[in-house]
Amino acid sequence: MKARIVTLPGDGVGPEVLDAAVAVLEAVAERSGHSFEFESHLIGGCAIDATGEPLPAATLEACKKADAVLLGAVGGPKWSDPQAKVRPEQGLLAIRAALGVYANLRPLQVHPALASLSPLKNEKLKHVDVLFVRELTGGAYFGAKTRTTDTATDECKYTVAEVERVTRRAFALARERRQHVTSVDKANVLETSRLWRSTVTRIATEYPDVKLEHQLVDSMAMLLLTQPARYDVIVTENLFGDILTDEAAALAGSLGLLPSASLGEGTVGLYEPIHGSAPDIAGQGVANPLGAILSAAMLLRHSLDLDVEATTIEAAVSHVLSNGPHSRDIGGKAGTAAIRDAVIAALDDVATPAFLSGLRACG
Repeated sequence: MKARIVTLPGDGVGPEVLDAAVAVLEAVAERSGHSFEFESHLIGGCAIDATGEPLPAATLEACKKADAVLLGAVGGPKWSDPQAKVRPEQGLLAIRAALGVYANLRPLQVHPALASLSPLKNEKLKHVDVLFVRELTGGAYFGAKTRTTDTATDECKYTVAEVERVTRRAFALARERRQHVTSVDKANVLETSRLWRSTVTRIATEYPDVKLEHQLVDSMAMLLLTQPARYDVIVTENLFGDILTDEAAALAGSLGLLPSASLGEGTVGLYEPIHGSAPDIAGQGVANPLGAILSAAMLLRHSLDLDVEATTIEAAVSHVLSNGPHSRDIGGKAGTAAIRDAVIAALDDVATPAFLSGLRACG
């Protein structure tokens, strides 16, 4: 397969972790006979410094022509003035909207070797395997905004069509997992949540094999910490999803471990680790690249339909988590390059003929 992948390194540790992810993709391509062409462009704070815009026109044009987009991180103290009219995060919101990637997938699994790093007791972490599906292009982040001397507003707006499409995506994914969807809203208070709940309830009738339950967002925040293994697919709106997924990330032991995929109607997706730019460790070569590497695996699966190769990367990451080396955020001393090299080496350890034939038989 030939594929064109646009990389958006961004700010802080973004370039470091993205370099590691690209190296793993290149190793996979070499072993599997694929050809991946990488093209790097600016986004975020570095784009503001270079062009005055957080999402330059050249970046957007390249992303629209790509088969997939892999992003590092944006933002940092240099651009953190809340009064600034141009901010790095605007580039991230703009690329999501421009690509029409309305469903953000964030898988959460707790690796046994890292359970001790979680704030929860180990017995609560057994069998935790949750997939968050966050609506990504609506709600308060994209609504009209006003500001006067003593008031401010952020409009939270959803249409039925916006809720329908992300709900169908969540139910379709649940069919491939444990056939259980939890929809999160605040329907006891918010009109947008009442629209959300009624729409989700109606769409659920199209999937009679999938069980639906509703949870209020404040209750869900508690249940994620007390009964995380209960949940399969969790679907929610933009703001609630942003908060809940960061809360859930603590269960895994580190933000540096977790990937994400942002998908629309076509095959082009936007893939990025969920962590931020971590400016305090930028340039030191110590950032954990596993979230970016696992995001690259999601890219192979969802945009390029290379499920065997994606699963091989995930197995290699699991091998490294089980056997080391580990980065500082999960109790080790290894730097970014050492973790990258260990994952690449593990590709050969896990990709035995029996392993690969088993994957192809399952697929």
